[in-house]
Amino acid sequence: MNTPPASEAQLLRCAALDQRLLAAVREIRILPTVAWPASLEAEMIRAYGKGRFTLPQVTYTRPDLAAVRAELAAIEAAAGGNDPQDIDPLDDYLRRTAESWRIAAEMLESVGTAAVTAPSIALYGRPDDPIPGSQRSNLDAARYFVELANELGADLLADDSGVPIPADSLRRDVAATLDAFFGEGVIRVEVDPELTAKAAAGATRIRLRGGTCFTEYDRHQLLAHEAFVHSLTALNGRRQPLLASLARTSPRVTATQEGLAVFAELMSGAIDIARLKRISLRIVAIDMALNGANFVEVYQYFSACGQSVADSFHSAQRVFRGVPLEGGAAFAKDNVYLSGLLTVHTFFRWALKQRRMDLLRHLFAGKLALHDVISLQPYFDSGAILPPRWLPPWMQHMHGLAGKLAFSLFINGIQMENVQADELVVGM
Repeated sequence: MNTPPASEAQLLRCAALDQRLLAAVREIRILPTVAWPASLEAEMIRAYGKGRFTLPQVTYTRPDLAAVRAELAAIEAAAGGNDPQDIDPLDDYLRRTAESWRIAAEMLESVGTAAVTAPSIALYGRPDDPIPGSQRSNLDAARYFVELANELGADLLADDSGVPIPADSLRRDVAATLDAFFGEGVIRVEVDPELTAKAAAGATRIRLRGGTCFTEYDRHQLLAHEAFVHSLTALNGRRQPLLASLARTSPRVTATQEGLAVFAELMSGAIDIARLKRISLRIVAIDMALNGANFVEVYQYFSACGQSVADSFHSAQRVFRGVPLEGGAAFAKDNVYLSGLLTVHTFFRWALKQRRMDLLRHLFAGKLALHDVISLQPYFDSGAILPPRWLPPWMQHMHGLAGKLAFSLFINGIQMENVQADELVVGM
């Protein structure tokens, strides 16, 4: 892209718009707004464990975000409005980001109704969306990984193998690892009994679900996924002098962030086939819910696929956050984990083929979408956007990363359906 360098006045204008954007979205809290009370979860899990299946009674507090939406629309207009022709990449970044937050605000104002579904799909996609560069869909990929996991006997109960690690013990271990990597006290690790997910990460805090035991795989995934992607990119984003919003995950970068985090698990050896199955089952479940399955039916699907009572409940809950439980509606966020992984993996291979490893490093400079890494390249070149201060351990050894990607780039050209077993037998 041959974008001419922005003037000092243009940079100051974009920085001011960015600050307006950050101020406007402070009231938008997506996951807390659609979260269920931990006390309700515990009560329903006990009932489901005894075979008493009723639809949970969930109430939500619906926020009034009309003023927020109006401000976001004004920022969109100031950054280029509806005319993307010849728009500066910084303005385009601000326009796209403001638009995604505005859609998120519309979604939250409909919480508790089926009207959440459409904006959540606009933000996170549908299971039947095609995979870039492929004629197959995200749902096709999900079914493939579920089938493969079943064929390999990778039952989800295998996740319970090994010595269980209590949340408090894991907290101490992870905190020590992060202190050694980022510096003492940069990221604090806490146990949160109200957390629905097993773990959640911000720039300076990682939370673990209380009352839960973790496995060694959980520990590796927590470090690779939460710490060395989500927290790391937030910390790098906080160092940006021009776009402070790069420290916050806007809805439009969720797919890249989650895809990059799962890709990090893959590159660091922290993912197993059961994890891929778990991610894939959620996509199948979103498709089920969109096609009319209710909460109990989706719960029973997870249970039939080998998940425990608690895990089946939590998995079904993720699909129905913020929407009615009778079927026909879904919260689509979990769609991005697999679609994001596949897209990020393709992007890494493309960057290697183009000899553009710099783009891969820039991906960690903040909360960026893949589109941003390319479009904002002139501002990386000029120094207006800083390169990342921290890179994940697996990204610090570029020769090793290049070796893995080069191998996958070549091996993907081998069509397995044309391979005969006897061709693979060598020697005497």
